[in-house]
Amino acid sequence: MRRGDESDGNKGKGIAKCRSPGGQRRAGGQTAEPEGPGASCVAAAKAPVKKNAKVASVSVQLEMKALWDEFNQLGTEMIVTKAGRRMFPTFQVKLFGMDPMAEYMLLMDFVPVDDKRYRYAFHSSSWLVAGKADPATPGRVHYHPDSPAKGAQWMKQIVSFDKLKLTNNLLDDNGHIILNSMHRYQPRFHVVYVDPRKDSEKYAEENFKTFVFEETRFTAVTAYQNHRITQLKIASNPFAKGFRDCDPEDWPRNHRPGALPLMSAFARSRNPVASPTQPNGAEKGRPGSWDPGGRPRPASPAPQGRSRPLRRLHNDRGGRASAH
Repeated sequence: MRRGDESDGNKGKGIAKCRSPGGQRRAGGQTAEPEGPGASCVAAAKAPVKKNAKVASVSVQLEMKALWDEFNQLGTEMIVTKAGRRMFPTFQVKLFGMDPMAEYMLLMDFVPVDDKRYRYAFHSSSWLVAGKADPATPGRVHYHPDSPAKGAQWMKQIVSFDKLKLTNNLLDDNGHIILNSMHRYQPRFHVVYVDPRKDSEKYAEENFKTFVFEETRFTAVTAYQNHRITQLKIASNPFAKGFRDCDPEDWPRNHRPGALPLMSAFARSRNPVASPTQPNGAEKGRPGSWDPGGRPRPASPAPQGRSRPLRRLHNDRGGRASAH
């Protein structure tokens, strides 16, 4: 099973932050949250951030890679509903290289692949660009419900994000991940070391590592467009037929020690994923650093197993990689 590509940003590179006439901030030519009309660019130099040894050695392996590859070849689609729908395939990983006695939080978020909206052409069985992307949805991250936990616990079994749900309801108050239908997204997986130091906020940028698996990209839809995706979902998902999601939504709201200081630095602009051809994009398997710009929205500690509001996340790419 392939190990993902590590992403810690654009190490040692200058990044041009722009505001497009469409009102979306761009980093290296990529869109994020709307910032109003007009266009302006500000160059910002990036300095490398040395990662804490607690996360520098962490690596991740994607489970069910063969199934993800099969969907990816067809063009993966994920259903979004007002009530929220689970992903299939489920995002599952195996972790290596953690400090067995250290505590870690595991999180996921979703960033746009590009700044476009798509439509499906049934006559050619292909996706076509339909125009510019809709305004960005509220940025959220999803905590794994077992966070925080010691490295030994995370490494002893497969970690599954089977509680994560996708919605297109902009007013969602259940903590689900909010996405725009007919837009493409890249899931990102984050490992955050829970630093016990009182001044841990100073080291927050050193205490996380981000991973991306390109085969997990998908188009958000309210109904499957490609009939081959429908067939593959039914064939590979035992719950696809007549399955109704009836899990309780009243999960306990646990406070996570150290979450707020860590997430203060973790919250960055949600830029689309950089392509390998873009000069400011993080190269495959190469580390970098987070954009220090932006501040998170005030928010209460996230409920267990739910997503949490996030103002800005940098456009990193990541995955399993040897420590640099």
